[in-house]
Amino acid sequence: MTTRAKLAADGPVIETDIPARLDRLPWARFHTLVVVALGITWILDGLEVTLAGTVAGALKSSPTLQFSNADVGLAGSAYLAGAVLGALFFGWLTDRLGRKKLFFITLAVYLVATAATAFSWNLWSFMVFRFLTGAGIGGEYAAINSTIQELIPARVRGWTDLVINGSFWIGAALGAFGAIILLDPAWFAPDHGWRLAFLIGALLALFIFLMRMWLPESPRWLMTHGRAAEAEAIVAGIERRVRAEGHVIPDTPLARVRLVARSSTPFSEVAETLFRRQRGRTAVGFTLMAAQAFFYNAIFFTYALVLTDFYGIEANHVGWYILPFALGNVLGPILLGRFFDTLGRRPMIAFTYTMSGLLLAGTGWLFAEGLLTAQTQTVAWMVIFFFASAAASSAYLTVSETFPLELRALAIAFFYAVGTGIGGIIGPWAFGQLIESGSRWSLFGGYMFGAVLMLIAAVVMWRFGIAAERRSLEDVARPLSAVD
Repeated sequence: MTTRAKLAADGPVIETDIPARLDRLPWARFHTLVVVALGITWILDGLEVTLAGTVAGALKSSPTLQFSNADVGLAGSAYLAGAVLGALFFGWLTDRLGRKKLFFITLAVYLVATAATAFSWNLWSFMVFRFLTGAGIGGEYAAINSTIQELIPARVRGWTDLVINGSFWIGAALGAFGAIILLDPAWFAPDHGWRLAFLIGALLALFIFLMRMWLPESPRWLMTHGRAAEAEAIVAGIERRVRAEGHVIPDTPLARVRLVARSSTPFSEVAETLFRRQRGRTAVGFTLMAAQAFFYNAIFFTYALVLTDFYGIEANHVGWYILPFALGNVLGPILLGRFFDTLGRRPMIAFTYTMSGLLLAGTGWLFAEGLLTAQTQTVAWMVIFFFASAAASSAYLTVSETFPLELRALAIAFFYAVGTGIGGIIGPWAFGQLIESGSRWSLFGGYMFGAVLMLIAAVVMWRFGIAAERRSLEDVARPLSAVD
């Protein structure tokens, strides 16, 4: 037992080496299971977003819905609006009630809402169900990103976080492949295929429920909430499992932290931390999140419309173009992620944002000049999003590791909400309008705006970013409840 508690005037003081013990662990089966059980949420999100994008043509041709391009963009914005509000509400609950409880609450919201989407009867019902689906997914972002950060050893935290966030595109590939079959009129009627597509997500969510049953509560969260004995028992159990697999855990003196236990963190202290004490980190997080949100959501939510309206690709064939696009997005974090832990956060984040912006500007010009085909356009997107996927994932990494433990989930939710609210909700709707105009040069203007945002974010990260690689979370951001 290496956790001690004593009573202070302002509450019990916990002295513990739990963070150091979690960081010294060798990679074991436990960590692999954490990655799978939590990373599958991003697969779920990728499946959800891709289905919504690839069924755009089917929604337009549906005898029941008869959507316009603007309606498709509006539905995408409804999903993102739900994700924004869901992230804020569930992020607040995650810091108060714990990581594990929220796993199941947010997943239940998602499951029910995405199943309901399959039974939509008009634009407004579709938008309401998409809003609720987004709320569930937004809540998942806060609970899961914070847990990943708090369970994974510091030396591989960057690569692991990027790969998990990048697994979104495994779901995208599954969604694209599923859409190829479900939207084929030879298999399903035009008004049935898209409904079955949304039921896929609900079925996957049921499987995730079972996978998460064995996950422990975050020991770091428990120790700050005065539940030191529970935290100690969980860490000791993890260590026993790791040793049983044949791994050696070094028996050396470890750094200890002293914390004043608290049940919650008031909003006034959250605001004080974000907007006064750590306003520089807040500016960096906001810039990274807003830029990548506009860049990704504006382009991807309307990708199917570009293929159908400008290249004449049939709606049931869009999935074939999403598959290679998804491959580039998956490979980016896998191949580049190691460098975020070795070369460092600042240079790699600035590099990936810069490459994303420059490549989008060049591709946008080729598109406007009519020099691309559907095939070469797809190849260009593969190259762009090889870098952009790592960049977007690093934004979540940054906002989840550079703020104190007591407000980590809410900080993730805040930056996701503000960044997505500014860059993500407006983007799909605006790009839907640009595509509706039929003008390639108007759409090029939208691409250039996204490129400039990414370049600005690169400069901000290079100038003001934090070098968090291979450092414990408590070293990167001192807990609010820490005492000397």
